[in-house]
Amino acid sequence: MLSAASIKDHINSGALTWDGELRGDGLLLRLGGPIQPLLAPDAVVDLADQASIDTLYGPQIADWTTYDLAPGQMILAPASEPVSLGPDVMGMIGGLSHLARVGLAVHVTSPFVLPGWAGHLTLELVNHSPATLRLHHGMPLARLVLQLRGGGHAATAHPFYGHPADLQSRYADELVDPNKR
Repeated sequence: MLSAASIKDHINSGALTWDGELRGDGLLLRLGGPIQPLLAPDAVVDLADQASIDTLYGPQIADWTTYDLAPGQMILAPASEPVSLGPDVMGMIGGLSHLARVGLAVHVTSPFVLPGWAGHLTLELVNHSPATLRLHHGMPLARLVLQLRGGGHAATAHPFYGHPADLQSRYADELVDPNKR
C-alpha cells in the first residue's frame, strides 16, 4: 500500500493524477454528479440483454444538492474528482466506516481499479438502514487506497466508463462482444 508521502511523489512525477484531497494513506472520494437512481422494473432483468438492463435506470439527476436515499434504494454516482493511474499503480475502493455504521454501503462490489484507469470512478450507493439517509453533493464517501503493481503491460482504459455521465452497466454489451473488455 502506498503511503501519503509515496502518493505525493507519484503525483509529482506524473505517475498519478489527482486534484482532490488525501485522507491518511488514500485518496478521499467525494460524491459527485450526476446521480442515477435504480428503479424496480416490472419484469425480470436479463443480464444478456442490454435493453433489459437499461430498464433498471431512472433518469439522471444533474442539478442536485441533497438526495434522500430511501431504505433499500440504490443509486449510482461518480466520484467528484477524476483520477488517472499510471501503468504500475492500482487502487482499491473502500467505504468510510462511519457511513457503514448508519447503513450506507458505498461501492458494493468490485473494489479494484486497474492500472491505467483514467476518469471518474462510479460508486454504487445502497441504503441498508431502516431510515432514509440524506446525501449531500460533495460529501466524503470512500477512500481509494493505492498500491504498486509488478511489471508487465498494463490494462487499457475501459471503453464504456470513466466519464461522469457513464454510470449504467454495459455488461450485456461486453457479454456479446468480449473484445470490448
